[in-house]
Amino acid sequence: MFSKILIANRGEIALRVLRACRELGIRTVAVHSTADADAMHVRLADEAVCIGPPAARDSYLNVVAILAAATITGAEAIHPGYGFLSENADFAETVEAHGLAFIGPTGAHIRTMGDKISAKTTMMALGVPLVPGSDGELKSLEEAREVAAKICYPVLIKAAAGGGGRGMKVARSEDELEEAWRLARAESLAAFGNDAVYMEKYLDRPRHIELQILADTHGNVVHFGERDCSLQRRHQKLVEEAGSPVLSAEQRDEIGEIATSALRKLGYRNAGTLEFLYQDNQFCFIEMNTRLQVEHPVTELVCGVDLVKEQIRVAAGEALGYGQKDITFSGHAIECRINAEDPETFIPSPGTITMFHPPGGLGVRIDSAIYTGYRVPPYYDSMVAKLIVHAPTREAAISRMSRALDEMVVEGVKTVIPLHQRIMRDPEFRKGEYTIHWLEQFMTRTAAG
Repeated sequence: MFSKILIANRGEIALRVLRACRELGIRTVAVHSTADADAMHVRLADEAVCIGPPAARDSYLNVVAILAAATITGAEAIHPGYGFLSENADFAETVEAHGLAFIGPTGAHIRTMGDKISAKTTMMALGVPLVPGSDGELKSLEEAREVAAKICYPVLIKAAAGGGGRGMKVARSEDELEEAWRLARAESLAAFGNDAVYMEKYLDRPRHIELQILADTHGNVVHFGERDCSLQRRHQKLVEEAGSPVLSAEQRDEIGEIATSALRKLGYRNAGTLEFLYQDNQFCFIEMNTRLQVEHPVTELVCGVDLVKEQIRVAAGEALGYGQKDITFSGHAIECRINAEDPETFIPSPGTITMFHPPGGLGVRIDSAIYTGYRVPPYYDSMVAKLIVHAPTREAAISRMSRALDEMVVEGVKTVIPLHQRIMRDPEFRKGEYTIHWLEQFMTRTAAG
């Protein structure tokens, strides 16, 4: 086992990794920008190193500074958290080239899954079901027209190097295809420096279902069930549940076996998440995230497992020590992302937290690095907390989340707490009757009302 780990991230995920390390008896190194000098993970780490000014490109994306910090502090491994460098294949390979352990997959697997076209090609070869679409990159508008005619409109043009909804355009007819093609490529080039795009059939009422997996270096691969992440705004998740209100245990077992079998053949290691669109009782693979997910706590609560500790153990070369039959699922968990944003316009709201009161009680968990007097900087993601609840049933979990949201106080900045409160009260949500398009329709409907 490692004796010291450098945490190459900030905010609540840095604090989450720090806590896991401390419980394992591992010393920690926090890296931070000048804007995060007073951050909670910096205060609690055994050592802290400033790696640059506020801009992420000069600090949290500064590979040279991060490796220098690891070297001077004697860290043996680096945990990238999520975001920033967590899915940067070059970074993972550079870390290992410097004799450090990267707490995540190999650079080769990150690179394969980071390109959406190669990810789909790989998964198709491994027997994972896909959304109908092009076999690879679309080389021309004419080829796009041919594929669209084959799979039928509406279709979705997607960036091969995309993520977070960037480089995605819907064409509902041939008349709309050329503009969708042009805009998707331009947006992809601007966001990712790569204008390669591909096409998928546009599903009109899918759910976003993802499967959490973990693989060691001894050939063992297990899954920890599904998460329903369908409540999204502009492809950004806002509420997540484990398990999904629409899946049976048999469906979970079926897709779980397909996924674990595929990753076993691939020789994958560490944590990962396979994401699917689910419609008409069919799973269609869309992408794989080769890292820890923001919403991992809901899985931890229903499975009783610490995924970060498991990541660290696997990276240290340990075997899982258990099989799929040993993993059980108990109750229901819900996570609400608390962003420092206007709840109607979603405009970021940086500033000083003048009062912070986290909710508590049975089955309530808060993952956050904020405190009264903390200044939310304008340079990074606006999420300031994750509120997670667990209860024996979904109905009880919704009731508990409603109570926790009412109890939570974050003053000094605007947050999306009022929106979450409205969602928890909505009859359609309470029945589990929603798709990936539901949240934006809900906001329009409730704003009009």
